[in-house]
Formats: sequence, C-alpha cells, structure tokens
Amino acid sequence: MSRAATFKKTDVTRLTRAVLAAGLDVARVEFRDGVIVVVPGKPPETAGSELPNEWDEVLANNETTAEIR
Repeated sequence: MSRAATFKKTDVTRLTRAVLAAGLDVARVEFRDGVIVVVPGKPPETAGSELPNEWDEVLANNETTAEIR
C-alpha cells in the first residue's frame, strides 16, 4: 500500500536551488523511500540520451513484416 508523500514540490525546489547555489550541477532528482535524493553531475543533453532499449529494434522489425488482416 502506498502512503502520502512526506514532502512537497516546494521542498524539492528549495533543495535543487540549494545544490545549484553550492556550485554543483543536478543530473537528476530521485525519490527513495520517502527521501529526496539529488544526484549531482551533468544533466543529459537531450531527453532521448538514455541507453537504447533492445526492444526498440525488435518492434521496429516486426512493424515492417507484420500483416494487417
């Protein structure tokens, strides 16, 4: 069963701004077991910069060979 968040959007905003003010870049913000975790580092340059998904190729191949009846 899930529980209500123990923090608000303003809490995340304040924490992120504090990290930026300290001179660090923010790669991402994670939420683990009710705790806000800021991961320092360079953020991805583009939204699609994640590792490729092996199923993308499988699905692309099936689209070209699939028959519609």
